[in-house]
Amino acid sequence: MATIRVLIVEDEPLIAEDIRDCLTNVDYSVTAVAHNMEQAVAALKKEIPDLALLDINLGKNMDGLEIAKIINEQFFIPFLFLTSYSNRPVIEKAKVTRPMGYIMKPFNERDLYSSIEIALYNFSQGSRPRHFQIGTLNQKIESPLTEKEFEILKDIYEGNTNKQLAAKHFVSINTIKTHIQNIYDKLDVNSRSSAIARLRELLS
Repeated sequence: MATIRVLIVEDEPLIAEDIRDCLTNVDYSVTAVAHNMEQAVAALKKEIPDLALLDINLGKNMDGLEIAKIINEQFFIPFLFLTSYSNRPVIEKAKVTRPMGYIMKPFNERDLYSSIEIALYNFSQGSRPRHFQIGTLNQKIESPLTEKEFEILKDIYEGNTNKQLAAKHFVSINTIKTHIQNIYDKLDVNSRSSAIARLRELLS
């Protein structure tokens, strides 16, 4: 599925399911729901998502901060903190992990959605290769991208959802998913974040 894939790390099952509902309502897919650090790391190793939502406090420990460090060291995807903690010591510890956002509980669906959109956009902009042009890219891959695929790839970099892509290109969501899957196949990747990493490697 060529949708934006999100890992949820939240120790409260009811809150985790509420987050899942919010995400599926805006055409995101959930790769896994993890309730502790061990489950989160196992989920990341099984399938790398495009973004992770991390509760800072899991049980009695601030394992969300440790998961963030692991993501930075091994998986290189954007993440947001979802937390009820707003005191300065916790925020200072969170800052050094370089999250793409910090969402306070309780939150509403609109806040969650807008924060994810901004996070995906900022991550993609920070990872954009210097020579991001179709001719340069096609010289580096075995099966060249079409003009339409390259236009969609650029829009993916802007953090657009499948619904936004469909509206912009005047096609169905299924057509967008087909284009995105073709892009993944040609870049030999399986997610938006891995596509960004692959392009950075090809065009650096």
